[in-house]
This record gives sequence, structure tokens and C-alpha cells, in this order.
Amino acid sequence: MNILQITAIGLITTLLVIIVKQQRPDIAMMISLAAGSVIFILLLGNIKTIVSSVENMAQKANLDSIYITTVLKVIGIAYIAEFGSQICKDSGEGAIASKIELGGKILIMVLALPILTALLEAVLKILP
Repeated sequence: MNILQITAIGLITTLLVIIVKQQRPDIAMMISLAAGSVIFILLLGNIKTIVSSVENMAQKANLDSIYITTVLKVIGIAYIAEFGSQICKDSGEGAIASKIELGGKILIMVLALPILTALLEAVLKILP
């Protein structure tokens, strides 16, 4: 899936939503959600490629897999939270969008705690 196809899906959906929104705003929202979901599903193959490439690089660099797994989870949470937040904003629900963003940030901090702890322990070992 290349950017031209994704853009075409987005533009066609946008035009369709603009036309339908005047008569049936509820259907327009469903069309928008469906298009966003289709684009996301079409990109899953590329996401798998990225994950496997990062894992291969980590193996070659002899990095602990827990760190790479954590980083990939953090990136996944950020993308999913952004996707959900944008859908809520498109629906006019800015307050819910903010709560999704806050939830994503808190989950990222929870995942980052073990890495921060390991970093602090390493710094404390270096200091006399």
C-alpha cells in the first residue's frame, strides 16, 4: 500500500462524508470510522515489517529484548492513542480525546518505569 492509495482512500472518504453529513451525520461518522479502520488494517503488513526489522537490529546489536519490546509497545500505544483521539476529535468529542491521550501517556510511563529504574541503577553504580 503506497501513499497515493492511502491518500486516494482518504480523499474519496472525505468527499463522501461531506456529501452525506448534510443529510445523515450519523452515517457520515460511520463512513469516516470505516475508512480509518481500512487504512489502519492495510498498514498492518508494514507495521509487521518494521517490528521484525527493529528486532533483527536489536539482535545484531546484542540489546536486551525487554528494552526493544518495551520501546515497540510504547510506539504502539502512542499510535493507537493518537488514532482513537483523532476519531473522537472528528466526532466533536474533544474531552474524550483528551482522556484517551492522557491514558496513553500514563500507560507509556508505566511501561517506561523499568527502563528508568535500570538507568538510575546504572548511574548509581558509576557514581562513587
